[in-house]
Amino acid sequence: MSDSLIAGLDQTQLLGLYHSLVLTRAAEERLEMLQKQGHVTGEIYRSIGQEAGAAGAAFALNRQTDGTGDFLAPTVRAAGALFLFGGELVDFFRQYMGRATGPTEGKEANIHWVDFQKGIIGPVSPLGTMLEVMAGITLSFKVRGESRVGMVFCGDDASSTGAWHEGLNFSAVQRCPLILMVEANQWAFSTATRKNTRVRSFTEKAAGYGIGSESVDGTDVMAVYEAVSRAAKRARAGKGTQMVELRYYRRLGYAQHDPQDYVDPDELAMWVDRDPIDLFERRILEEGWAAESVLHKIRIRAEEECKLVAEQATGEPVPDGREAVKGVYTDTITQHPWTRTDGPYRRDGSELNT
Repeated sequence: MSDSLIAGLDQTQLLGLYHSLVLTRAAEERLEMLQKQGHVTGEIYRSIGQEAGAAGAAFALNRQTDGTGDFLAPTVRAAGALFLFGGELVDFFRQYMGRATGPTEGKEANIHWVDFQKGIIGPVSPLGTMLEVMAGITLSFKVRGESRVGMVFCGDDASSTGAWHEGLNFSAVQRCPLILMVEANQWAFSTATRKNTRVRSFTEKAAGYGIGSESVDGTDVMAVYEAVSRAAKRARAGKGTQMVELRYYRRLGYAQHDPQDYVDPDELAMWVDRDPIDLFERRILEEGWAAESVLHKIRIRAEEECKLVAEQATGEPVPDGREAVKGVYTDTITQHPWTRTDGPYRRDGSELNT
């Protein structure tokens, strides 16, 4: 490969992007093995066929570990973005296995954890609500005059919730530097997207809120990277909220228990042929960005990383039952909120003498 940049990325960055794709898949494949071995008692979620959307989007943002970078609110199918933002691979396995050593000490699952220094905002379960949360976070960026953006992922089913519309409307009106990534994977649980909305593209909804939008092939990691780079540039320049629609397909069921017998096998086969890792490998080789031997080493390294940290997490303890209420309740006595009283109280909670 020459010294010239490809979409602003050098060879090291391009291979780093490839590593992100294969690491995501390797981690989820290892997770499936752990569940079958009985180490994961809850559900697991796979992003096979969608890895390019998460990795390409996160790669385009300013990722820092000191609390000064952009913010990310991922979904369970955006683990690749979480890893790029500094989410530790070992913590990914700890969370799924409910280990006491995990970020939430076994109280939460999968990617539901927060790290403000790295800009990671774990999702809350009700669909659509993270758009409201990120609207507030990015409004603070705007008020403080910071050149920062927040990215929030959501599935197409979330767009039918009230919280999604309220959050998007607020963000649009306030011109928040927020990038909304719509994972248009054509399924909401077992309901086809065409039964969930009348629009052919979610960018049609963006027009209703007066925000910028772009629809992109979600299986093409470079196309995603470039689209999000444009969206981030507009958001930082004060152009307000942006939407990027990721067009791809959920190639596995909603979660591991879902046999996905409602999917047309021919349709699924068509999308298997558009595997994002295969497509990127082919382009890397055709463009001469790297040799197959280099890619092979990256794949082996990703698989070894996952194997080692999964073994580490498996050997760590689950939380003691007595720790279940730790961090949930407090012994600290606080002033009664003045908004929750019937008596004559001052705003600081103290009682007035009458």
